[in-house]
Amino acid sequence: MNATSEVLANDDRVIATKWTMSPDSETGHHTHNYDYVVVYLSDGMLTVTSEAGEIEVPVAKHQLTSRPAGVRHNVMNRTAEPLEFIEIEIK
Repeated sequence: MNATSEVLANDDRVIATKWTMSPDSETGHHTHNYDYVVVYLSDGMLTVTSEAGEIEVPVAKHQLTSRPAGVRHNVMNRTAEPLEFIEIEIK
């Protein structure tokens, strides 16, 4: 099952996307063209796979993370609860 996304802003400076991940959903493998920040809107656990392997990532409401552009990855919600976050790519 695929996670759903909604583009909240796309201007000359940023792309902001809200992701909603139901249980057992995933984003699908993708690569960001820009550095980005993620703001989590709910508590939970995400599973992230990349060329480096698979990791379990606990997340908390209002926690922030940042990542560089160029890493191919997939994000999965293997928990029983839905998860939401906003991803802000910096152009």
